[in-house]
Amino acid sequence: MSELRHDWTTEEVETLLDLPLNDLIFRAQTAHREHFDPNAVQVSTLLSIKTGACPEDCAYCPQSAHHEVELERERLLPVDEVVAAARNARAQGATRFCMGAAWRNPTDKNLERVIEMVRAVKDEGLETCMTLGMLKAEQARRLSEAGLDYYNHNLDTSPEFYGHIISTRTYQDRLETLEHVREAGMNVCCGGILGMGESRRDRARMLQQMGNLPKHPESVPINQLIQVEGTPLQDVENIDPLEFVRSIAVARIVMPASYVRLSAGRTEMSDEMQALCFLAGANSLFYGDTLLTTPNPGENHDLALFERLGLQPETADGHTGEDAAEPAARSA
Repeated sequence: MSELRHDWTTEEVETLLDLPLNDLIFRAQTAHREHFDPNAVQVSTLLSIKTGACPEDCAYCPQSAHHEVELERERLLPVDEVVAAARNARAQGATRFCMGAAWRNPTDKNLERVIEMVRAVKDEGLETCMTLGMLKAEQARRLSEAGLDYYNHNLDTSPEFYGHIISTRTYQDRLETLEHVREAGMNVCCGGILGMGESRRDRARMLQQMGNLPKHPESVPINQLIQVEGTPLQDVENIDPLEFVRSIAVARIVMPASYVRLSAGRTEMSDEMQALCFLAGANSLFYGDTLLTTPNPGENHDLALFERLGLQPETADGHTGEDAAEPAARSA
């Protein structure tokens, strides 16, 4: 079985990215099959529970108050609206419900309302995930005690390229939040964004950073940049589709027991590109018409693609709808 390493060098990860594509896919598929059902896909739904007016200056984000983007700002949603969205997500086949708020960090007052949402969504039989910005250790502990299953906090890119994308928080800030989440006993959801003008070495460094965390993130969302008019990255050159596939494959090899999720940018991907991503080891995706504020393929399109590829949504117990066999090991 693939070794769970935490000592990757940049050169090793770059060498993986440089492999002939057939060899890289073979290695990724081998690692994937050692830990997961190769034809099962975990399905999550993402809801923006507080939209816009974020004080951070992330160059890719339409929710930043620093950018001139046509986006209707919204206050924190009422709990009953969140629960209604969670019920709809569950009815559509999602097993995890993710909630995102455009904050630098939550206040203690906001945290109380978020905790109420966590408990209400868990009562609907769904796994819960939150992304609320930076967390203090005590805030992470409170979320964990409320039953939050996953906390998302992306590294976004390499330490070296990070300053070209964000100036209002540091890379170390992100690493510290991840440490608080781990120490509080929650699962870590941590990934990045490809296609922001970074180099292949930057992509290698980002994957190395995640692979060398004390524990691999249980969930690794890999986003393709959505170029939103009004953001500094609106005219950046698109990433080559096969370069994106390569990055998925290397994420699978470096973190073989983690869920690797196709996240933002799927509306710009062909079905064939997504099929290659699944072949390269992706085994999770976001379901629903919208990801926070940007478009996403609808559930019907995803189900049609699953049928064409012979894939099955994973159920809450880790099985597919057609397979009640014992699931593969998933310890990360």
